[in-house]
Amino acid sequence: MAVPLQISAGEYVPSTMVTFDGLVDGLEHLAVTFGDALDQTRPLVRIHSECLTGDVFGSARCDCRAQLQESLAIMYRAGGILLYLRQEGRGIGLYNKMAAYRLQESGMDTFEANRALNFADDLRDYAVAAQMLIGLGVRRIELLSNNPKKAERLEQCGIAVVRQRRTAVHVTDANRNYLRAKVKYAGHLFRVD
Repeated sequence: MAVPLQISAGEYVPSTMVTFDGLVDGLEHLAVTFGDALDQTRPLVRIHSECLTGDVFGSARCDCRAQLQESLAIMYRAGGILLYLRQEGRGIGLYNKMAAYRLQESGMDTFEANRALNFADDLRDYAVAAQMLIGLGVRRIELLSNNPKKAERLEQCGIAVVRQRRTAVHVTDANRNYLRAKVKYAGHLFRVD
């Protein structure tokens, strides 16, 4: 389905949104394609996990909205594919994420809070992303991500990650500790300071 998307103030660009049936986790995920991405031999792909608080409401605790906006602009210019996965809070869900926010108010970082709630550091499953790409006819990609584990997991699921490109680092006073925790616990490929 053709849907114009806003990539900056007042700038709307064409995109195509693709839905899927029969995904391995039974959830509703979405692919957004730009330009000739599906005709490229190794299109640029961004896997973005849902963050209602950041993506929609602009929470200052994370960099999710800034990464999503940056990615949409890059995908439009390059002709790329954005996979929007319904894996809120690194897979713990919205309500548990709110509980983790409360723990963060007491001084815990995002990973410590999830652990205090008896969750693993990252519960996201990228098999569904691989399944979506294969459904689109894509088996070789350039990945737009600072998270090396995304590339590893896609490779394990049969998607060749030819190159990994990084996004910008969107540091604010409010998300600095969150970003530091992503580097410390998840090995994200950027420097905060």
